[in-house]
Amino acid sequence: MPQNSNASRTKQSESDVRRDFPTQGVDSFLIGDLKMLVRMAIREDLGRTADLTTLALVPAGRRGSASIISRPQGVASGFGLIPMMLEELDADLEVETFIVDGASFASKTTLATLTGSTRDLLTCERTILNFLGRLCGIATQASDFCKEIAGTKARLYDTRKTTPGWRRLEKYATQCGGAHNHRLGLNDAILIKDNHLASRASATGELLSPAEAIREARSFLAAKPYPGLEDCMIEIEIDRLSQLESALSEHPNIVLLDNMTLEQLRECVAVRDRLAPAVELEASGGVRLETLAGIARTGVDRISVGALTHSAVNLDLGLDWKF
Repeated sequence: MPQNSNASRTKQSESDVRRDFPTQGVDSFLIGDLKMLVRMAIREDLGRTADLTTLALVPAGRRGSASIISRPQGVASGFGLIPMMLEELDADLEVETFIVDGASFASKTTLATLTGSTRDLLTCERTILNFLGRLCGIATQASDFCKEIAGTKARLYDTRKTTPGWRRLEKYATQCGGAHNHRLGLNDAILIKDNHLASRASATGELLSPAEAIREARSFLAAKPYPGLEDCMIEIEIDRLSQLESALSEHPNIVLLDNMTLEQLRECVAVRDRLAPAVELEASGGVRLETLAGIARTGVDRISVGALTHSAVNLDLGLDWKF
């Protein structure tokens, strides 16, 4: 049975294992992405001209007010971003919000009010509602998934299965709903997947064991190819119980258990508890709302769910005018 003879590495792994991937907040990178997406959205709507219907029917200089109303219940995400959207839209509007991101709301709740140029309000309406509906839909679904594992030790994580260009915004929305963020991009951690091993074997005929792959990853990091990698996390994916002991022998931060049955997950937890209790186990692959609780009860530490972002349905929000 493989054993790790490097006691200092084991001690370091046990102390570092509770480190996690950074949480995506409202930072300069997210704001930059938001501005680019808003510019694309308004270009889609206006092309090279203008909002023809509004110009035809609404006199210049008219002022008005309208409220963003929830149709169903949900969880808020994106309301703190409205002022930045308005700035990028160059809209003569002021916003008053009545909810903070991450808070739950009932159906038919007034969430925010926009006041100012009627022309700008009508032109910007769909863009603002599209952004908020997408983000609230993700936050609401993440909240529903989190409720399924309440009372267990498992934590819910998103993935990189996001809409191109929207990753920071969508990951922000998942944590508004109570989920945790997995790595933002390929530069945030080492995650050794089956295709990394397969591509190596395809090129050289050499199929690395999980332990060998982890050792090569550590050697790469030790060479300091880029600054700031001293605390880089290492995760490795396995899809068979027979690979687990090899992976655990090198004490990575996380072992990802891909598409395993509940019985296999329980067996992996038992082996991990016996050989390397500090290593966290992450279940992934085809996780659905109805299977989540059973997976959490196996004793895994993490459950990653691509559906949090790639299958979320926009939450229905409307803009109701004040008369």
